[in-house]
Amino acid sequence: MLHTGFILSLGICTLASCVSQKNNATDGQDSLRIELAEGQQELLKEYPMLIKFTGIVEDNRCPKGVNCIWAGVAVARIEITEKTANTISLNLATTEMEKRGYQKSATSNGYTFLLHDVSPYPTAEQRAPSLKGTYKITITIHRNKTTSPD
Repeated sequence: MLHTGFILSLGICTLASCVSQKNNATDGQDSLRIELAEGQQELLKEYPMLIKFTGIVEDNRCPKGVNCIWAGVAVARIEITEKTANTISLNLATTEMEKRGYQKSATSNGYTFLLHDVSPYPTAEQRAPSLKGTYKITITIHRNKTTSPD
């Protein structure tokens, strides 16, 4: 009986912790995760913007099945057009490496854009040049809190 009570208490504490973490993850967060195919654009209902994945500007990731000294990086270019602003281009990389100018996220006009994934991943048989036109990216768009009133 003592074991049952202990397990029940542990379960309740675990559930309470999960609910608390979920609330913390969503409290004050205003973000959206989307996937775009190369050349695809999407008008976002959640935010007043049009976002387009124009293509991969660099993909030197080490192909699967090949031993490389460096894992490499893929860099995706996106264009963002807001109602009241000009179109801006951002390059987002699969790795953060400030010395080489690679960044996984970029901030513009009160939004942060974060690159999560670039697929497909190159293989020994299918290298990056042959993947052109087949790329997909997954990004998160986060509306930053502003200190000034709208």
